[in-house]
Amino acid sequence: MKILHTADWHIGKILHKHSLQEEMLLFFDWLIALIKNDGIDVLLVSGDIFDLANPGAKDREIYYKLLSQLIPLNIQIVITGGNHDGIGVINAPKELLTSLNISVIGGAKENLEDEIIEIKNKKGEIALVVAAVPFLRDRDLRSLQKDKLFESRAEAIKAGIADHYAQLGKICTAKYKGIPSIAMGHLFAKGVSSSDSEREIHIGNAAAVESTIFPKEFNYIALGHIHRPQVIGKNDFIRYSGSPISLSFSEKEDKKGILLVELVDGKLTAPQFIDIPKQRELKKFSGDHNEIKEKLKAYKHNLILPSLIELDFQEAEYSSVRLAENANLVTTYQDVEELIILKSRTHFNTGTQDTADLFESGENIEDLSPSDVFIKRMNLEEIDETKQKELKETFQELLEIVRAEEV
Repeated sequence: MKILHTADWHIGKILHKHSLQEEMLLFFDWLIALIKNDGIDVLLVSGDIFDLANPGAKDREIYYKLLSQLIPLNIQIVITGGNHDGIGVINAPKELLTSLNISVIGGAKENLEDEIIEIKNKKGEIALVVAAVPFLRDRDLRSLQKDKLFESRAEAIKAGIADHYAQLGKICTAKYKGIPSIAMGHLFAKGVSSSDSEREIHIGNAAAVESTIFPKEFNYIALGHIHRPQVIGKNDFIRYSGSPISLSFSEKEDKKGILLVELVDGKLTAPQFIDIPKQRELKKFSGDHNEIKEKLKAYKHNLILPSLIELDFQEAEYSSVRLAENANLVTTYQDVEELIILKSRTHFNTGTQDTADLFESGENIEDLSPSDVFIKRMNLEEIDETKQKELKETFQELLEIVRAEEV
């Protein structure tokens, strides 16, 4: 039995006002071909199917079209909700999808047994069980920890996550003795290398979990949320698959792929990383006006989709003339088909710019997260480090309450 682990599709993602839809569709075409040609039996998708809790009609259409193309391939699919996903959106077609061998778990279940999915082999026998754990929201975790006291909210959240997996591990041991098991998850693990495109969860990621919270009953942990593929706790069987495409410029050098795990003679093999073909390049050019001009002239485009470019002009002294020249250079390349300049900014080492402004020259508010803006504003005030920490935690709590109401 062959099992694929992927996550963080973020259908509908907009990068600096540019849709990444074309690249995502090419990934889906590649995924379908891989499943068909390699005889894949199971597909696990560990959260963040969509980029928004309430995705647009076109984004939903892309999702359902993909599922309709996967159904004839006779594979079992397990999909969990992530922190970006609206629980109602993911769960809405649940009954219909279940009849088509697609299991969806948008949010945590009151009865934890409902999160366990049985995977059957071609003989109709249970060969594998999957604990399909979605993103666990604060309200889910509070219900598990209501009779316990903790030093901090972060500790309570970590304990709640650990409890959730511990209970599922016990169910698998009692009900499916001797049958291999996989646990899915959408969370922030301690020690990960993150990128700029992940939204902070659980008090600004202060509740990062240790790899030891996952019970030994599970033979493989298929994680989502972090967009860079990586191993957790030096355990090759606890893995983030990463996102299938680059979702920010901080991921421009990352290798993208999915993970293949095989069930052979009742045991899961070590995960194999399968590279996803690169369809687009993200590039950042830094230097003064003349240096960037030469870099743009020398750049060679060799992939299917236009390259997305970020320009970071580093100028010695403030000059309104140089600002105009930089703007004209960007305009010159607007009609070049092979590349798209998504973002440009100019920094001056000396000059008359007002350093007390909230935003740097060329910086746009849409490029920043709410937390980034809050920290920038806080840094303009004379606030000691302890007070800053308290304010940041309070802001994160308020932000999570607002986001919870969105879904």
